[in-house]
Amino acid sequence: MLQASTNSKLGPEVVVRSWVEAVTNYLSTNGLTWDQVGGVGLAVPGPFQRYGVFDHSANLPDSFTGFDVHTAYGNALAERAGRPIPLTVGNDGDMGGVAEAQHVRGDSNATVLMLAPGSGLGCAYIDARGFALSGDTFAGMEGGHMPALLHLLGAKPYTCGCGRDWGCIEMYTCLAGLPTLLAEKLEQYPDHDLAKSSLSMKERAFSLRGLAQRGDRLAQEIFDFQAKALGLHVANLSMALDPKFVVIGGGLMDPEATSPAFRERYLNIVRETARNYLWPYQRDSITIVPAALGDLSQAIGAALTALYKSKVSHL
Repeated sequence: MLQASTNSKLGPEVVVRSWVEAVTNYLSTNGLTWDQVGGVGLAVPGPFQRYGVFDHSANLPDSFTGFDVHTAYGNALAERAGRPIPLTVGNDGDMGGVAEAQHVRGDSNATVLMLAPGSGLGCAYIDARGFALSGDTFAGMEGGHMPALLHLLGAKPYTCGCGRDWGCIEMYTCLAGLPTLLAEKLEQYPDHDLAKSSLSMKERAFSLRGLAQRGDRLAQEIFDFQAKALGLHVANLSMALDPKFVVIGGGLMDPEATSPAFRERYLNIVRETARNYLWPYQRDSITIVPAALGDLSQAIGAALTALYKSKVSHL
């Protein structure tokens, strides 16, 4: 795999050129040519105005809003290759789900739900063919902005960065809501070192993962709460989607960032919380596992989606 900066701060046209150069470098490094490229997959953050056209994204500069990345990148690829190349564009969370699904289900055609708490909550549902559910307006599986089950969490409805005030689940499972959760928890721990810190609440929140792994009670309680919230969301989505596998990704499942004990504690709470609300016959059929592919999952999933589509087009 080849990784390089996209230089997004320089605007979408620069990013498109950097992608083409990256593909060119990859082909050269591996003794391949553009003649051998059968398709290209692109994983980008949503939401979209329409297929392949960016809407405003919290992860990209405003210059990307309204940019038709499918047309621009498709034209750039055709110019470099000397022929049109099939291009598939999809949400990065969906593409990551495609890769994790291929990994976890092996040769079966089991369906897979992936939830990846990070700065927000990435969600994907992968069908029996290996494709992600994107929806008619490409807003499918925006599960991070479904309401949390506040009555079971004993929590207030925090306003999300998306503007919704009903308590989006990502505010209770991800970094986005961690400063708010910490501020409320510190009311119970007025003598904690973080209560006396002069740092902003967001800066203090970044220390919680390390504190939890060192046995800090306040930090552990916050991540236990997040795991419970995610477990409830797993059960909620399973009522509608009935997957065989549920993959939990994100930074909390990263072996380079968290200890085995931390990950196991978190996953056990997710599993037990979900199990209490699943249908009886789902309790033994749904398997909840950690993600395995890390940051590369989105690139792998984009390539797999391009491959799957090429196979379908030849049927």
